[in-house]
Amino acid sequence: MLNVILNISLLLLGISIIGCLYRVLKGPSMADRITALDTIGIQLIGSVAVLSMLLHTQAYVDIILLIGILAFISTVAFARFIERGVVLENDDDL
Repeated sequence: MLNVILNISLLLLGISIIGCLYRVLKGPSMADRITALDTIGIQLIGSVAVLSMLLHTQAYVDIILLIGILAFISTVAFARFIERGVVLENDDDL
């Protein structure tokens, strides 16, 4: 029963990652794209944690920590990039 629940949660996490990937590609603004990238990082952490439970191992805990650190650093870096005002938005009015 637990394996079925874990497999369903992996499927739902995969679907939500695809939805966030759509937002990264078609996002209306750069802030939306950065938020979607951060959400993908969080969903990857959840996917690796569920996979670790499914395989009955603790070997993936280091990978979870690494993904979390990289997601945090990339979000902060993108936020600093936006703060400087270097981002060029696509204008449909031109």
